[in-house]
Amino acid sequence: MTSLPPGLVLVLGGLLLPLLHGRLRQAALLALPVLSGVHLWSIPAGTTLDVQVFTYTLELIRADGLSRVWATVFHIAAFVSVLYALHVKDVGQHVAALVYAGAAIGAVYAGDLATLFVYWEMTAFSSVFLIWASRTKRSFRAGMRYLLIQVGSGVLLLAGILLHLAGGGTLDFDHLGLVDLPTGLIFIAFGIKAAFPLLHTWLKDAYPEGTPTGTVFLSAFTTKLAIYALARGYAGAPCLIWIGATMTAFPIFFAVIENDLRRVLSYSLINQLGFMIVGIGIGTELALNGTAAHAFAHILYKGLLFMSMGAVLFRTGTIKGSELGGLYKSMPWTTVFCCVAAASISAFPLFSGFVSKSMILTAAAEEGYMVVLLVLLFASAGVFHHSGIKIPYFAFFAHDSGIRVKEAPFNMLAAMGITAALCIGVGCWYGPLYGLLPYRVEYHPYTTFHVMAQMQLLMWSALAFTWLNRTGLYPPELRSTNVDSDWIYRRALPAVVRPLGEMGLGAWQALLRVLRGALDETLAWVQRHHGAQGVFARTWTTGGLALCTALVLGGYLLLYYL
Repeated sequence: MTSLPPGLVLVLGGLLLPLLHGRLRQAALLALPVLSGVHLWSIPAGTTLDVQVFTYTLELIRADGLSRVWATVFHIAAFVSVLYALHVKDVGQHVAALVYAGAAIGAVYAGDLATLFVYWEMTAFSSVFLIWASRTKRSFRAGMRYLLIQVGSGVLLLAGILLHLAGGGTLDFDHLGLVDLPTGLIFIAFGIKAAFPLLHTWLKDAYPEGTPTGTVFLSAFTTKLAIYALARGYAGAPCLIWIGATMTAFPIFFAVIENDLRRVLSYSLINQLGFMIVGIGIGTELALNGTAAHAFAHILYKGLLFMSMGAVLFRTGTIKGSELGGLYKSMPWTTVFCCVAAASISAFPLFSGFVSKSMILTAAAEEGYMVVLLVLLFASAGVFHHSGIKIPYFAFFAHDSGIRVKEAPFNMLAAMGITAALCIGVGCWYGPLYGLLPYRVEYHPYTTFHVMAQMQLLMWSALAFTWLNRTGLYPPELRSTNVDSDWIYRRALPAVVRPLGEMGLGAWQALLRVLRGALDETLAWVQRHHGAQGVFARTWTTGGLALCTALVLGGYLLLYYL
């Protein structure tokens, strides 16, 4: 079994899924992530699998500490997400989800850039079907934009790999560093999927248009695969510190005014990615451990938040904050699970976010990045503001919308319950997570200073939310669509391109009219001379023909002698 790359169990099993039906298909859905996880842990640390393709050596398996932590949490996410989606009858969604998860797992075990590229593109093409599965005009357009950007990332990755080889580099996927154009192209390719500032709009555009279950899968794999790739190839790059700090701060302002609660979570996802990217940029063992731990915790609590909002959307048919409220009365379990996720993302003590985020904050302080540390503290207060308070408050409390629905289906509740238990378990018993990290851990999160500092931060943020809400200064939930840097291609470019297109179309139509007129005149001339009544169609006398021939020959002789 060690000759089978991790993730292929999910990919191959997913492709065979349409052959099964009913309970057998549901059983297979639950069994495949378990079998794949058993296969993963049957591969000893340090295992490699090389395959010779032409003159290149591809490393299909590289089992080390960095890849194992990502692959482990990817399997957990795959299992709970499949359980959450078990009631879905659309087999196409199940196939896309399993192939997507398997490709992401295969990518983190890839030891060479060529294998990484194959899995990279597999995640793009499989995941878009989870957006199109909503079968709405908005989801189709968002999916097309998503696919265009994801394929663009793959094109840049391929170009960087080819230029890297042409410059004498190898296919080994190890530390690359920002040293030349090829590594810069690969860096940008990773940055697109990691939702760097100005490259992030695909995420908040596409994720909210996915199906209630599909978005749970989307939240787990694409961006975290990019975080892994950056940690593998660009650890210690100073620019990542400032990129990450920017990512933690700017989404807060958009999330506060956003009405679509899944879009709020999408901005919050970018915010949390920023913490991980800061850790990669710092590049110390503590910082990289913090990045890996935070990626692990983030996949769980962000998935739980998307699960709770997906359950609300599934039962009510809406996810607008302006249309919800009072759902705790009819969806109490979903409310509880959402609050657990909110506490986790806000890094409350005894919840998973606390034991992971604090490692990155400590690493920033130890390396003297005080400005960055202040930005991260501001971002921590902000994420509590919009994800820790706003999401559960406007969905389940706030004003009573009068909506009364059934509680979420049992499989949804079971998936949320397992994930909530993991969020609490990791926060209270963090030893197994720390033991899974790529470097030896000498860090204890539950010191008096850490606990007191975090509680003060959270309490002041809660006080600010309460005061703003009671005084009417908090931005109200309005029916609107907010745009940020996607204004460039959704508003600005169409405003410029449309007039130019109309001018070009007018010029093209004028040219066609001129050409059509010239063609009509040419056809008329041919008709006059060669038509049924034309000059050359008439019967000529022998003498006339002889005279014409003599004149032509005489003219030829005259021209020849001249």
